[in-house]
Amino acid sequence: MLLCRHGTSVSLVVQPAADDRVLAEISLDGRKNRTGDLWHILVSGLPSAFRYGWRVDGPEGAGHRFDPSLVLLDPSCTAVSDGVSWGTNGHYFEMPARGTHRRSLFYRRPFDWHEDTPPLTPLEDSVLYELHVRGFTVHPSSGVAKPGTFAGLTEKIPYLQELGITAVELLPVFEFDEDDCVFSDPASGKRLRNLWGYNSIAFAAPKAAYAFSGPQHGQVIEFREMVRAFHAAGIEVFLDVVFNHTGEGDDRGRTYSFRGLDNQLYYLLAPGGDYLNFTGCGNTVNCNHPIVRDLILTCLRFWVGEMHVDGLRFDLASVMGRDRQGNVLMEPPVVEMIAEDGLLANTKLIAEPWDAAGVYQVGHFPFGRRWSEWNGRYRDDVRRFWRGEPGFAGALATRICGSADLYEASGRRPHHSINFVTCHDGFTLHDLVSYNAKHNEMNGEDNRDGVDENFSWNCGEEGPSDDPDVLKLRGKQARNLMATLLISQGVPMLLAGDEMLRTQQGNNNAWCQDNEIGWLDWRDRARARPGAPDPTGFWRFVRMLIAMRRQHAALRRTDFFRGSGTNFDLRPDVVWHGTEPFQPDFGPLSRTLAFALDGTLTGRLAPETPDRDFYVACNSWIEALAFRIPHAPTERSWRRVIDTALPSPADIVERDEGPVVPFESTYQVEAHSMVLLMSEA
Repeated sequence: MLLCRHGTSVSLVVQPAADDRVLAEISLDGRKNRTGDLWHILVSGLPSAFRYGWRVDGPEGAGHRFDPSLVLLDPSCTAVSDGVSWGTNGHYFEMPARGTHRRSLFYRRPFDWHEDTPPLTPLEDSVLYELHVRGFTVHPSSGVAKPGTFAGLTEKIPYLQELGITAVELLPVFEFDEDDCVFSDPASGKRLRNLWGYNSIAFAAPKAAYAFSGPQHGQVIEFREMVRAFHAAGIEVFLDVVFNHTGEGDDRGRTYSFRGLDNQLYYLLAPGGDYLNFTGCGNTVNCNHPIVRDLILTCLRFWVGEMHVDGLRFDLASVMGRDRQGNVLMEPPVVEMIAEDGLLANTKLIAEPWDAAGVYQVGHFPFGRRWSEWNGRYRDDVRRFWRGEPGFAGALATRICGSADLYEASGRRPHHSINFVTCHDGFTLHDLVSYNAKHNEMNGEDNRDGVDENFSWNCGEEGPSDDPDVLKLRGKQARNLMATLLISQGVPMLLAGDEMLRTQQGNNNAWCQDNEIGWLDWRDRARARPGAPDPTGFWRFVRMLIAMRRQHAALRRTDFFRGSGTNFDLRPDVVWHGTEPFQPDFGPLSRTLAFALDGTLTGRLAPETPDRDFYVACNSWIEALAFRIPHAPTERSWRRVIDTALPSPADIVERDEGPVVPFESTYQVEAHSMVLLMSEA
């Protein structure tokens, strides 16, 4: 069955699963095989596995792009043939009429979920880990038997359990063509590849090249096996989904499906028929057209209902808020449909609340009580405080408290803020503290691509350094940023490899770097790289930070701070300090922040065992400062847990193992460092 409103003739092309021979090409009768806009036919006697596609002809002009010489993919197919070996579509730019040899694939095998049960981890208790399926294990150092695949990722579950994360967020796994990159390596002249995959060609088909069993058409089964294994380990699986544009690009792109089926229906077009480009990728999907909305919901229901996915992160989600002319809607229908869909009711929904044409909706994405958001304000304010910009103490305090300024007025909670310091799009943590400027020359665009405003700081020398003082400072800065992320209210998200200080050599847009720039080198966990901080102690630091967060409800509240207690308890849940108790400095020159949390006031409806109190002192000034230590809110003695100025393993210790820090004493907080104290039980 095919939905095609403006087509005048439709043919079904059936081929064997293994080659391009045509088993049958059946022209559909517009009177017998068409009901409304649906073209349909029942075919018997087909093999258990076969490839198929559609030929469509129709009118010219008015934005139509029909071409009956092309065989098109079914837009809602759950598997696509060919492409089973990564990087084997090198003829992309030589294909006549920019068509595709790939076909929709029908191949059904039974699958036993074995009583699979989703972990259903509350968002406020979650620690997200963003990774790329291929880049995570394809490097030889990964040590997996099936590198670069869903199965290879499954082999790394023990590592992820040891680290302590609760959910993986996978960069796009929808089918895409990695060979559609137009740029070349300026050094070798070799054409680059699209590693990240933000160029979908089929919204419900897992990428065959990400399956070790792809040559046997096993991508759907292998993905399910991966999800089942993650669930058995208590880890959720989120997908980064891309519905804002497709891999067909602009007029120069290849036609896979949508353009040839009904270009005017699936895309936003200008009056003259040109593509409206709110995505920076050549086209924009007409998300709020009823037919396109139905397609999006059908695909989402497949990923959640049939593939057991736990969460969905929507790339450039603000595009889904535009009407057919590109205007921004207050209540976009597709966003509401996703939010209200019954099958998706327990699915975590995360918006990237901006697009590439200036819409920025952080804090007010439509129907927000159902949607959490990537908090770009969090990323920027935390970076700016720790690189030493004056006047960001107040902003840092707001972000650490869960960004109530963005979410509370609309009835939302801290878990609506997905906090991150780094993500796939931008510098890694290592590079954030090692480069003042992007170095994207290897992308073949003369360093024009990627954002220029990174709020990074190289700590005194650009790139690799032999200066021990620079390396020491970079280590402190990395610990400061990671510690801030994991003590903040909201939901922390880590970028894969940051826990071992992975570098992209200053590249802040590594979408086309299918090489050691874009891959995770697993040797980094256990070795010191020349010119870089030692990552071995940093991995321990991150693991212990995650464990501390998961142990303490005070660091993952369900509600915002009130500045006062509950049930007529006059003690405040958070107290702000400066270098002196009760004297915070939120002025325009401030580079310090200190605060204390009352562990008995966690905001939980069903409180756990009374938690510990916490005291945190942050100093982004160029000199050490003496902080006078206040009494703990519950008068329990303080012990030091974290001092980012100390070398490993003293930088973080288990609770109750650090030294006692007396009330009213002074603690020297070194330049560019953070100290965290925890009360005794």
